[in-house]
Parts: sequence; C-alpha cells; structure tokens
Amino acid sequence: MLHIDVPGWKPLALEHLVLDFNGTLALDGRLLPGVRERLDGLALMLEIHVLTADTFGSVQDQMRGIVCAVSVIPESGQARAKAAYLDNLGPSGCVAVGNGRNDALMLQAASLGIALLQEEGAAPGTMAVADVVCRSVCDALDLLANPLRLSATLRG
Repeated sequence: MLHIDVPGWKPLALEHLVLDFNGTLALDGRLLPGVRERLDGLALMLEIHVLTADTFGSVQDQMRGIVCAVSVIPESGQARAKAAYLDNLGPSGCVAVGNGRNDALMLQAASLGIALLQEEGAAPGTMAVADVVCRSVCDALDLLANPLRLSATLRG
C-alpha cells in the first residue's frame, strides 16, 4: 500500500495501480523504455493492473515477467468496462493512468487520476477529469515512487 498525505487535499491510501496499455505503457504495441523497471519497483507497493483491447496483440508478450494482472477488454464499451473494473477493485484505493477518451471514466472514478500527453496525444476530456497531467508514463510512475513530488503538485 502507498500512503500519500497531500496538504489541503485528501489523504491517499492506494492499493491498486490501473493502467491503460496502448498509448500509456506502450507505443504501437511495444512497451516504452523505462516502463518495465518502474513497474517492477512499484509492484512492491501496489497491485498493478493493465487494461487493454490489445489492438496490436502484443500485451501478453510485452508484459511477460512483470508482476501484474492483464485484462483484455472488448473493443466496444471500453470506457464502461474500464470504469467497472476499477469499481470492482474499490476506486478509493486506486490510482489510474491513461490518455484516451476511453480512459476518462476510469481516471474520474479513481482516488487519483493521471492523464498522459505522449506520442499518441491525449483526449481533452480525459485531461480535464484528471487530477494530474504528465508528459510521459515514466514521469507519472516516478510521481508514485517519489510521493513528495505528487504532494507538491496537488497541495492546496
């Protein structure tokens, strides 16, 4: 579990890290550099969940060896499927990370929602509901590994 006290905001007691795959952890179905090492470190504190439609059919291969749950969701109704997955975990204990329009409900429901603006771009509605916007997944994962950075960003 990861506890983060944010002055003037809310205390966070995070148990689950829920991530989109393509556009978030991967580009064109290939894991981005630095992601594997960061997820390995965070797996000591958080249960990691990867949600994807697996557009490129590569998620199982790319995530091999990383301690995480991978769930392939249907191509239709992705936004609702991601939000329902989070709801089953208990949103108050979740941090969610994504960039696409289908990630907005998940980020909004999570105790902490992080939107990314990487090579694929980001949906404006997803950025609008996020608590934090990062320029890369590595930056987002580093915020979790170094919670004082996150506290500095979110304090009131």
